[in-house]
Amino acid sequence: MCTSFEESSTSYLVARGISWQAMPADFPDWAPVYAFFRRWREHGLIAEFHDRLRGKAREREGREAEPTAGIIEARSVRVAAMVLAVSRGYYGGKKVPGRKRHIMADTLDLLLTVAVTAANIGYRDAAAGLLTRLRRLHHDITLVWADGGYTGSLVDWCRNKLALTLEIAKRTGRHSALGHRSPVEFERQAITSSSLNLAP
Repeated sequence: MCTSFEESSTSYLVARGISWQAMPADFPDWAPVYAFFRRWREHGLIAEFHDRLRGKAREREGREAEPTAGIIEARSVRVAAMVLAVSRGYYGGKKVPGRKRHIMADTLDLLLTVAVTAANIGYRDAAAGLLTRLRRLHHDITLVWADGGYTGSLVDWCRNKLALTLEIAKRTGRHSALGHRSPVEFERQAITSSSLNLAP
């Protein structure tokens, strides 16, 4: 059962779109909350908090705090008309006008890094920058799983430039294994179907 705080927080995020002046009644006044947030952001503490929490969550699942493998995927999403046209695009494959979220997660589906582009930016074009950032932030990662949208020269580029193995998932039916299974299920399938031996 959700607490009043959790319920109001959910309503706040979904209905209000994170408007500082519309903080829920059981939060402190918005001005000091925003002041704390701004100071944390300026000093890089929000990312640090996130990374520490991710490490704790991984340890609770019996893993090392730092992952050794990740999963990359992209999702196109529609955006409101008020979003500037220069940051929007049209993705013909899914017929989606808007933006594309390029996401790197570990095999527990915990966020590692993300990039947001116009929807017409290709998977491989955005992946190069995202994977470079991943390698800089998470030195222990040597293996990344991806779906068929990331095939081609990107595989060799990852190996030669980043010392990173980009493993392409097999497609099952009309859908990729990556896009329609949980990362943990995908990890199990990949380890079973290949000779990989990923330490927890």
